[in-house]
Amino acid sequence: MDAKTILLVGLTGALVLYAVTLSRGGFIMPTALQLVIGFVTNFFDTLGIGSYATTTAVYKLRRLVPVKLIPGTLNVGHTLPVIAQAFIYTQLVPVESTTLVLMMVAAVAGSWLGAGVVVHWPRRKIQIGMGLALLCAAALMLMTALQLFPAGGDTLGLSGAKLGIGLAGNFALGALMMLGIGLYAPCMILVYLLGMTPAAAFPIMMGSCAFLMPISSVKFVKTRTYHFQAALGLAIGGLPAALIAALIVKSLPLAAVRWLVVVVVVYTALNMLMTANLVESVETALAAGPDDAKAVLNA
Repeated sequence: MDAKTILLVGLTGALVLYAVTLSRGGFIMPTALQLVIGFVTNFFDTLGIGSYATTTAVYKLRRLVPVKLIPGTLNVGHTLPVIAQAFIYTQLVPVESTTLVLMMVAAVAGSWLGAGVVVHWPRRKIQIGMGLALLCAAALMLMTALQLFPAGGDTLGLSGAKLGIGLAGNFALGALMMLGIGLYAPCMILVYLLGMTPAAAFPIMMGSCAFLMPISSVKFVKTRTYHFQAALGLAIGGLPAALIAALIVKSLPLAAVRWLVVVVVVYTALNMLMTANLVESVETALAAGPDDAKAVLNA
């Protein structure tokens, strides 16, 4: 079998693992709003906007998902559309097989470590982590809007020290995905800086996510640290959106949308960080007594 066939077999295995994992969480029919969120976020994700920051912003601003459950909901819910993207883009865009496989393995290892840590974090720590993650995502989106990405090179693979740096970088990005930092934009920057052709970033970043997300979903489902209904809304609404965007629409002028997303994500990040301080104040007050806690909440 050639590399592309092996990759298709691997993606099929990832899809089966995801289906089995998701079935263990049960089924609750998503609301119309949850399906729309899944469709819109994954449509723009396939076209290059990203889905983690936009989904987090909607969940936080509309108070649809508890903060502690957002990381798990993002990873479990967006897995199916991302696998669909990987099936399409890894077959269309050439990249050296060894580099592709090792970069994906590194990302999967990082996500497994990251998920094991995040599922045990208290709400306040998750709020701080996600607030900082959103600010990083906004910075990457701003770089995209201002066309500040490095130009990249013309190679299709990595070797030696560059391969080591690439693997370490993708390992870290896989771990950070568990906090809600989408892997696409930072992985693209990493690939560019290492001198690879820009097109090579697409199979690397989509293939990495397609393998790491089903595996990390196992931990989130097992510990019940995700929102069942919202995650199903992302999966069911997002699958047709990814297919439409990748196979039919293919590209859109997204400059105005990207600027709007930057503004919303920055606002959400600051709101998340300020709320984290409130949580700390309430916890401190509760330790002192219920009357002090009420005073903090009413301040």
